[in-house]
Amino acid sequence: MIKPMSRIADAFWRAAAYCLHPRVIGLSLLPLIVSAALAFGLGYFFWEAAVAGVRATLESWSLIDGLLKWLDSLGAASFRTVLAPIIVLAMAVPALVVLSLLLVALLMTPSMVDLVAQRRFAGLERKRGAGFVASLSWSLGHTLLCVVLLVASLPFWLIPPLALILPPLIWGWLGYRVFTFDVLAEHASAPERRRLLAEHRLPLLLLGLATGYLGAAPAAIWAMGALTIAFAPVLILVSVWLYTLVFAFSSLWFSHYALAALQEMRRADTRAERAPDPVMDALPANYATAPPLDAEDPAPPPAIENRPSPL
Repeated sequence: MIKPMSRIADAFWRAAAYCLHPRVIGLSLLPLIVSAALAFGLGYFFWEAAVAGVRATLESWSLIDGLLKWLDSLGAASFRTVLAPIIVLAMAVPALVVLSLLLVALLMTPSMVDLVAQRRFAGLERKRGAGFVASLSWSLGHTLLCVVLLVASLPFWLIPPLALILPPLIWGWLGYRVFTFDVLAEHASAPERRRLLAEHRLPLLLLGLATGYLGAAPAAIWAMGALTIAFAPVLILVSVWLYTLVFAFSSLWFSHYALAALQEMRRADTRAERAPDPVMDALPANYATAPPLDAEDPAPPPAIENRPSPL
């Protein structure tokens, strides 16, 4: 376990250094632009309707309506006003974050992998085990499952311990599945990818959990109380950009780790293919190039003819 942890640490510092590359900084703005356009468009056309729908739904529930009336009697009438917008934001921000992750996986991750491969793994063969359609299907399927898990876990976010465990756990699992697949799609064959995912499942899952908790850090900007409603459009953009930077760093982290593991796995396979031969290994190193033994024997002396002596 010490060796995988050293690999994770080495990949971490390399990814942090790569985040200062101008190419990475420029690409981090691309998902922000797309998410910003989508957020403003949806907010412009559907914000009022969404808030009104949530408020009507809350008031239709007798239990919630009774709770709100009790809060009104205590002088907390403003809570009724901000409750519906808070719920809409709580549902919209995770969706935008998931969209940001999907955009990073589809737009940024291939560029990040190519950058790491060019600068560090130029000699690594690209076997192209998965194309764009397979990568898109993999990302969409796991992202959809992540959205379902996030929505299903929303009630548990009100419990303080679970609020610190469930979201990072879901993000970590999603990052582990999506980033690893996209990083290996270009360089590894399908059998190599499955083998690497099986042999490095625990380190990759730990890496995913670390990036999941790191991705939860930008959520601290929503801890400003009622001000989040007034600055919601700006805060959504800031949070999406921060999440995009985190995801870019995560893709670099996975790229360094997965490509290094793939390179080491191929080297081990190459060494294993050359099985040792005890007979050949016992011979001298120059045995194959040494001349035949009969070539080194001196030529026999010429035969002496038996002539009669003149005497």
